Amino acid sequence: MTPTSNNQQTRRRFLRFLASSPLFSMAGLSGCREAGSGEETLLSEALIDDLIQAPGEALNVFDFQRVAEATLPPAHYGYLATGVQDNQTLLANREGFKKFQLRVRRLINVSEIDTSTEILGVPLRTPMLAAPVGSQKAFHVDGEVAVAAAARENGSHQILSTVTTSSIEDVGAALGRPVWYQLYPTTDWEVTQGLVKRANSAGCQVLVLTVDLQGGSKREELDYSIRRDPRDCSGCHGPAPEKSGAGQPVDWNQYVSRKPMFDGLDVSRVKDLVLPEMTWEFIARLRELTSMKILVKGIVNELDAQTCLDHGVDGIIVSNHGGRAEESGLSTIEIFPEISKVVAGKVPLLIDSGFRRGTDIFKALALGADAVCLGRPLMWGLAAFGQSGVSAALRILQAELEMVMRQAGTTSLAAIQPSYIQRV
Repeated sequence: MTPTSNNQQTRRRFLRFLASSPLFSMAGLSGCREAGSGEETLLSEALIDDLIQAPGEALNVFDFQRVAEATLPPAHYGYLATGVQDNQTLLANREGFKKFQLRVRRLINVSEIDTSTEILGVPLRTPMLAAPVGSQKAFHVDGEVAVAAAARENGSHQILSTVTTSSIEDVGAALGRPVWYQLYPTTDWEVTQGLVKRANSAGCQVLVLTVDLQGGSKREELDYSIRRDPRDCSGCHGPAPEKSGAGQPVDWNQYVSRKPMFDGLDVSRVKDLVLPEMTWEFIARLRELTSMKILVKGIVNELDAQTCLDHGVDGIIVSNHGGRAEESGLSTIEIFPEISKVVAGKVPLLIDSGFRRGTDIFKALALGADAVCLGRPLMWGLAAFGQSGVSAALRILQAELEMVMRQAGTTSLAAIQPSYIQRV
């Protein structure tokens, strides 16, 4: 048997495995029978031979998703794919873009397109940043370092998760400049101080405080995928807090054993990565601790956007954690116009959750975004092909953005105005 045919059979077995899971039925997929064969063939199995074999074959970022789904262990792909509860917010993040249509212009010289910008002193060739995603070595052995190298290659930037599986120093070296550091404050102030001090020492200029998980999250799709994964993962890493089970204590030393940001820190008093009692006064506390600029990530309400301004934050990321926090059923792009109106250019305004196309990025820019943050599309590329997959995903989205800019008659990011959008 040739290696190619062996890979195809392995992938088909994997699809059959997925087909027997609750996720398969949740997605509305089913099996069918070939006429006269008596053998059941999955509707999705017909696509298995169409999986791309190299990054350059991808037509869009969804090509990388299909490879990631077919090759990652069930629990690892489940971690990447999960929303919360019925996945309504996860789905809404994509559906929301359909509520905004493009109003393009004609007969404008679009031979030269400029997508460059600068945010908080960081020059970018493209208005796209790698969003903070934890545990990236679960998707590829090179993890966050591969994403950093791809971001550098494409003139982008990277926000590094508190629970990175690569050191902040190695990631910064691959990026060619200090990353922005995303902070889960934890329930222990001494540990929080240690995390911020490490980021300071690595030269980070921006601290991104995540505020959307104080209520926890119920990631059922992840739990299903863990149940279906036959591997014993205990020898590699401990259970994440959200996967430890209701009422079950978390061994924090085991959990952070592969999270370099916690090296040398005493986590024995840590109860959670997030701080349930955190209020707006926490921003002032961070100000006393660091001179880094502070962005608040997880804002989905214009009233909170105004409160951010009142507390002197240096930027805002409109985010619902990719549909992984509360099950609001509301996409970030839908709430964005109200938030953009409040912010009104006073501080940089970024957005994430659900971005898969250049037109999605264009719509956000037209509504007032300074840049978008990309999570899953880059992780699909990482899982599929490592650094080259991430780089290809960024190039595809950049090419799509430049195409729609030409189609709309906008030659720079500043030219992309609200008049190019109508809401339906």
